[in-house]
Amino acid sequence: MSNQAQNITSSPDYKRIYIDIITRKYPEKMRLCNPILSKKKLSFLDIIRLNNLLFNKDCRKRTLFNQQHRSYDPLAISQILEYQVNNKLNNSQLATHFKLSRNTIAKWKKQKDLF
Repeated sequence: MSNQAQNITSSPDYKRIYIDIITRKYPEKMRLCNPILSKKKLSFLDIIRLNNLLFNKDCRKRTLFNQQHRSYDPLAISQILEYQVNNKLNNSQLATHFKLSRNTIAKWKKQKDLF
């Protein structure tokens, strides 16, 4: 395999995944999610909104497990930091909102040049 083929990473087709989930498990929530799903490409914040609309936020056990397996691409990180600026939040407030560590946000801010 060539080096170019190895370096290409594709992200999951979240739009298709969420449409499948809605049609199979939550058809009654299609109207709520339709404005978000009508976009050409879903952003990180759109995915979080869909997740909150579809799944019960009170499932603490599942949330803790999923929180350990999150990963953020540079675009998502820049959107989170932009959200902080637009809503005038400090690191603690932003960390609570997105269920992140304050240290992670501080690290992202230090590495802001990379994004």
